[in-house]
Amino acid sequence: MDFLNKIFSSLFSKKEKSVIGIDIGSSAIKVVQIKKKRGRAVLETYGELALGPYTGIEVGRATVLPREKIIEALKDILRESKTTTLSCGIALPLSSSLITFISIPHVPDKQLSDVVSIEARKYIPVPMSEVMFDYSIIPREDNFSTDDQDVDTKKDPNKSTEKQPMDVLVVAIHNEYINNYQAISSGVGLQPAFYEIEIFSSIRAVVEQGIQAVMVMDMGAQSTKLYILERGLLRASHIINRGSQDITLAISKSLSLTVNEAENLKRSFGLQGGPEYKELTEVITVNLDYVFYEANAALLNYQKKYSKNISKVVLTGGGVLLRGFTDLAKISFQTEIVYANPFGKLETPAFLSDQFLKAGPEFAVAIGCALRRLSEIE
Repeated sequence: MDFLNKIFSSLFSKKEKSVIGIDIGSSAIKVVQIKKKRGRAVLETYGELALGPYTGIEVGRATVLPREKIIEALKDILRESKTTTLSCGIALPLSSSLITFISIPHVPDKQLSDVVSIEARKYIPVPMSEVMFDYSIIPREDNFSTDDQDVDTKKDPNKSTEKQPMDVLVVAIHNEYINNYQAISSGVGLQPAFYEIEIFSSIRAVVEQGIQAVMVMDMGAQSTKLYILERGLLRASHIINRGSQDITLAISKSLSLTVNEAENLKRSFGLQGGPEYKELTEVITVNLDYVFYEANAALLNYQKKYSKNISKVVLTGGGVLLRGFTDLAKISFQTEIVYANPFGKLETPAFLSDQFLKAGPEFAVAIGCALRRLSEIE
């Protein structure tokens, strides 16, 4: 989101034609390099590197690497992907941030920053001096015009929103996280123009601005993140502390398999293994039922608060690639289910279109970062 520019922008002014988006996840690093050509963002290279082996654990497992190991892994993936630029944007994990929504009385613009800061302190559990903090005013719905109705508050004072409370999106990140990522960037030799919370990168890559509400479901190795948007604006977010790794570990335990064997079985058959894999299906279903239950609870909270329903669910993250995932999602959410296609926003080789459709959900965050960086240097 553009409003985070003033927090996370660096002083690098050199403009390069190619840019990189970097997503350092809990189980893998993804990078995407793009450039502008004939008015379109063109894919130059991309790559993914599992982080498990850097700590001696299996591919696909979530891990917490020390800084020097992240630097090593990032250098490896940039070399393997044959990237050619240092200009980049880097995504920060949602778990490293605080995102909340507050309501404040309508105040003049010159008082807005002070009022938001005072109110935000109630939700930020550390001193404000220890965080990077920003906010964005969420436009009221009655400020939007539609095809059959124009809003004109000057003509009808009863429609005036001047005295209505103001909804505010508040974002805060502890300085330690920023300092750590700056040290990683320096260790690799990168020139990051910004550090952006992954939620905003993902939204940029997978959601088209529209009137109806949309929910993004992002299942990673360690957790599942939910974002609900209206008119392209974030209105709610939620983290479920269960991801694709938990399914693998449950399969390993229930079927007495190694983690690698369980991961391979999960990827090969998922929920579509047939009668001979009945126990596998049951284990996966139990874990996904928990995720969908939590997701529906978060969705119900949104529906109660805003008296609205979502029009569809967009699936992203590596965990949603499980065979049979969409079928279960349709039953759970009772609405349209679509896979994210972030590569669709890039010009890519036509003969690889099927590959990019399959890989898309895993690269949404990296692509979103790259798209923002590219827009900044035009």
